[in-house]
Amino acid sequence: MSISVCWDTSVEQPPARQAAMRSMEAVTSGAKEEWLALFDPDGVVEDPVGKSGFDPEGKGHHGRTGISAFWDKAIAQVERFEFVIRDSHAAGDEVANVGTITTFLPGNYRVDTDGVFVYRVGESGLIASMRAFWETERALATARQVE
Repeated sequence: MSISVCWDTSVEQPPARQAAMRSMEAVTSGAKEEWLALFDPDGVVEDPVGKSGFDPEGKGHHGRTGISAFWDKAIAQVERFEFVIRDSHAAGDEVANVGTITTFLPGNYRVDTDGVFVYRVGESGLIASMRAFWETERALATARQVE
């Protein structure tokens, strides 16, 4: 698992930042059920925000059933993830993480996705929404075969 952070992890972090970290840890571990349990039953994932190959209508993936289908379509296809969070801004019940997600795909391909990843939690501490702002064309331009 590779997650780099630039905030002081020795101090108590806001709930949204904690949820974001748990989400990244579950993704890098390939722990689908653990990841799904982090979401509010009415939660939504928009990754990326707007229309995409993962979400042709641009309405997001709603509820655990929709979020589970997103995992199967987008996350399960990746052999390995690395998250590098260069900055993180927590305010209220949200956190905006600025960083790069590197995905290692079958056939020894690597793609670096720069973006802003916004998590909002409810009173329960569960993720109410995760919105990822990144550009498909920009990410695909980084695709390369690695040895």
